[in-house]
Amino acid sequence: MSVKEYNPSDVGAANGNYFGMPFTPEESALVLVSIPWGVTASYGGGQEDAPDAIIGASVQLDFYDPVSPDEWRKGIGTVPIDYSVQDRSKMLRSEARRVINFLERGGDVDKNARMGARIGRINKGCEELNAKVYEQTSEWLNRGKLVGLVGGDHSVPLGYIKALGERHGSLGVLHIDAHCDLRNAYEGFTYSHASIMYNVLQQVPQVEKLVQVGIRDYCDDEVALARENNKVVQFDDYLLSTARFEGTTWTEQCKDIVSHLPQNVYISFDIDGLSADNCPHTGTPVVGGLSFNQALYLLDSVVRSGRKIVGFDLVEVAPSEGKDEWDANVGARMLWKMCGLILKSN
Repeated sequence: MSVKEYNPSDVGAANGNYFGMPFTPEESALVLVSIPWGVTASYGGGQEDAPDAIIGASVQLDFYDPVSPDEWRKGIGTVPIDYSVQDRSKMLRSEARRVINFLERGGDVDKNARMGARIGRINKGCEELNAKVYEQTSEWLNRGKLVGLVGGDHSVPLGYIKALGERHGSLGVLHIDAHCDLRNAYEGFTYSHASIMYNVLQQVPQVEKLVQVGIRDYCDDEVALARENNKVVQFDDYLLSTARFEGTTWTEQCKDIVSHLPQNVYISFDIDGLSADNCPHTGTPVVGGLSFNQALYLLDSVVRSGRKIVGFDLVEVAPSEGKDEWDANVGARMLWKMCGLILKSN
């Protein structure tokens, strides 16, 4: 079906593209790149299956969006999924499970050469994945495209954020998550999903602000790092809720959050930043969290402030087994909203 023949009110087409869109990446303003990777998941798993599950759920969405009406007509293209990434992920995930189980039983990696070798293989594989993401996203940016990244676990956007930093010179990261992800080489994995923002701060000097929203499960070391680093601004979920209980509106809080961001904004959206009813199968669910509409209002507040969304990721969606596709359904809907907002802000 050609773009001219496409009827957005018709039955969704299961054509392998996000939302069943008829656009090719080459003719689209926005391209979606899938990274089916879930090597370092430290609790639940399955994130490497998210892109396929989100594509499957996305074809039953209706397209009218009062927040970003008709922005999709600029074109949302799907880059074909590279399943070699998924195959590599599943192989290394098996190695990572052995390491995690060893550590949870009180093992000392420094005294076990086999476990040390496994960690080395995993870290090398993650380095290669980072380089691949950097190359792939850079290619589309160089073609003048906007890029949205669909994970996969939260380790996957590092290469993309590096590419954006080089392109834009300076940017801020709006990080929606239950976790700070400021751990240094968690469980021995340099590029752990729990270390993504630590690595961003260490490796992407163009990031001038990291604004974390919805965090509610983090350790002393992460708090200390955030207090010592003036780039980091944190909005703890309970403290946000407490302020609302005492009369502060979400509108006022969003204005405060957005005020810390520079002109160019990258959105890193871990689905567990939402309340667990929205993502019951995500890898590390945490009680509390933002409602879907609270998160959407915050993202829209970024655009309404006049700031530009230069890129985004959606990560940590973990589809359930069987017929329950709720996680993928919520993920597809948040992805749709983010697509509209990045197109609207550009």
